[in-house]
Amino acid sequence: MPSSKWSLLWPILLTILVPLAVAWFVYPNHLPPGFGIFPPQLVVAPPGFNLLVFLLVAAAALVITALLIFPTWFGIQGGTPQPLPPPIAQGFPWWFWVGLVLNVFFWWLMWTRVTPFGDLVYYAFTPMWWGFILFLDGVVFKRRGGYSLIASRPIAFWISALVSVAGWSYFEFFDYFVLENWSYPNGFMAALPHSTIVIIFLAAYSTVWPAVFVWHSLLTSFPKFIARYENGPAIGLPSLVWLLGGLGLLALVVIWPYPFFWGIWVAPIAVFSAVLLKNNVWNPLTSLAQGNWSPAIIIALSSLCTGFLWEFWNYGSAHPTNPVTNPNYWVYNIPYVNVGHFFSEMPALGYFGYLPFGLLVWLLFIWVGELFGFSTDINLNQE
Repeated sequence: MPSSKWSLLWPILLTILVPLAVAWFVYPNHLPPGFGIFPPQLVVAPPGFNLLVFLLVAAAALVITALLIFPTWFGIQGGTPQPLPPPIAQGFPWWFWVGLVLNVFFWWLMWTRVTPFGDLVYYAFTPMWWGFILFLDGVVFKRRGGYSLIASRPIAFWISALVSVAGWSYFEFFDYFVLENWSYPNGFMAALPHSTIVIIFLAAYSTVWPAVFVWHSLLTSFPKFIARYENGPAIGLPSLVWLLGGLGLLALVVIWPYPFFWGIWVAPIAVFSAVLLKNNVWNPLTSLAQGNWSPAIIIALSSLCTGFLWEFWNYGSAHPTNPVTNPNYWVYNIPYVNVGHFFSEMPALGYFGYLPFGLLVWLLFIWVGELFGFSTDINLNQE
């Protein structure tokens, strides 16, 4: 393997090996309880509500919210909006209509669980989400006058679906070390062979990265929104600090999974950013180190927009009626702050985890592109 490829690969391998190595000394059986059960199942109940922890997390959430709403409070002065390329009048593309039909039909099927369509209801989650992705990309196409990820970046878009399967599988790995912060109570059901359920899950994983990127292409179609988070304080750390901090945090997650459960949303970001910075590869944190907060914040908000729909549709798929028909349905087992569920299995404060997750989505995609040599350009404003 060329040394340049190895320099990209070995730190990421450590994000897998370090938790396994630390777990060897932490657990009597050398692995966390429930490790390897797929999809993950809750094995050990987490600690209950803790007011002090809740208030501390809520305070951090309020600071983040203030940053997003009032960036000037944090020294982000904003910039001059740059006009987008002149659009050409376009109607909605054909995939907009296909996506709309898929989304509405499978959303209705998943929530109502009607019987005339037989076992099709078990498979509704993935086509519902792909329908939404096609629909939203069609909205972008019309808004941008013929530019969208599917129309203008088709190779990167479809590769992102493959990366998504591997990327969410990678992130799911860390869930075992926080003792299943999220789990899938319908992951083993008599109605379907387990091999089929595994395939259903892997298919669902293909939707994560494309959904976040399509939201990104929509949010970046508003020049004033892009400029809003420019010209702020430069925040950057040496790549070695990112690397050691990320790996160290992963070790703490394994040793104390409940106090450091939040670490799995942060530590991989630190390691991926270290790798990309060390190899002089642009990423959102490169811009942050130059005082441009916009790329990082917009991809974070793209993930949050996606997350609201994930949680909303997931919640509605499991209303208390029989039969159970959504294998992909998930619940949260988050210690200390698992309260405030509003039409969602996700507790209210948990939504803030989607913000760093958006960064991980983009960083991992850029990293895979560097490793395998394909373009990861999702910026439609450069047309």
